[in-house]
Amino acid sequence: MAGKNNERRTRIKAGIRKKLSGTADRPRLSVFRSNKGIYAQIIDDLKGVTLASASTTELGDKTSLNIESSKNVGKKLAEKAVAAGVQSIVFDRNGYLYHGNIKAFADGAREGGLKF
Repeated sequence: MAGKNNERRTRIKAGIRKKLSGTADRPRLSVFRSNKGIYAQIIDDLKGVTLASASTTELGDKTSLNIESSKNVGKKLAEKAVAAGVQSIVFDRNGYLYHGNIKAFADGAREGGLKF
C-alpha cells in the first residue's frame, strides 16, 4: 500500500515541479515530511543554491512528528530566511496534501514573516 501512495505523490510532485521554479526574487520553499520529522529548505533554482534550511532534528525534537513541531520548524525557517534577506517565496509542498503537518508548517512560516 505504501508503494502505491509513494507513486501517487511522485506523480503529483512532478506536475508541481513542472510549474514551479525558484528565482532570486522568489525562491522555492521545498518541504519533505517523514514519520519522524519535517525538513524544509529555501532554494534558488537558477543558481542551484540552498539559502536556508530547517528541520525537527535541528530543534531537538526526537519524538514522532506532530503539529506543534511542524509549526516550530516553519517559524525557525522563516527567521533564517528573513536573516538571509528573503521575504517572499514560492511554496513547493512536494506532492503532499496541504493538510495537517504541511499546513501547520506553512502557517508557522507565515507567522515568522514569509509571504506566499
